[in-house]
Amino acid sequence: MTKQQANWSPYDNNGGSCVAIAGADYCVIAADTRMSTGYNVLTREYSKITKLADKCLMASSGFQADVKALQKLLAARHLIYQHQHNKQMSCPAMAQLLSNTLYYKRFFPYYSFNLLGGLDNEGKGCVYTYDAVGSYERAGYSSQGTASTLLMPYLDKMLKSPSPLLLPAQDAVTPLSESEAIDIIKNAFAAATERDIYTGDKVEIVILNAHGIRREYMELRKD
Repeated sequence: MTKQQANWSPYDNNGGSCVAIAGADYCVIAADTRMSTGYNVLTREYSKITKLADKCLMASSGFQADVKALQKLLAARHLIYQHQHNKQMSCPAMAQLLSNTLYYKRFFPYYSFNLLGGLDNEGKGCVYTYDAVGSYERAGYSSQGTASTLLMPYLDKMLKSPSPLLLPAQDAVTPLSESEAIDIIKNAFAAATERDIYTGDKVEIVILNAHGIRREYMELRKD
């Protein structure tokens, strides 16, 4: 008689994809609203984007229970910062806080893959992209999630500078207008949804600029 051993994992991947693009005076961050496990769709109306500060947003894919725990911890630390300094944390400061928080849990990491987007101290758009243990970089655009391998080649084709790598690094913002960035994100998600079963239903697009935050939605495939 053979023994059967039950395999249990503390992690699950709830799918979904995120994209962020930084411009000269804006940041656009977007994510689909499907949350699933395996081949089961849990909900079609789940927002993966959260506001961390007036000028800072985070979009996360991966294990959404870990994402919620991470969001609660960042909110608590931001509240302490506001009491101590009598001001909100800037987006670059929040980016460092997120990196430190992820690295602190590196031996049992949050199974979340995050994009941080917002405006820096000069009012320029900024995008920070992370791995699960806190390594991060500032970029003009990035993607995370199950369709990232489909989204990034499209973004590179549309946005990457043709300059050779030997030239000095350029400013980490794209030359696009706000409306052009939104159109590129919509096209990227429309294409990715055709190939990734974990991305779909609807894309939530959040635009952050000097005037504040606004949201747009676009329907995606629901099968």
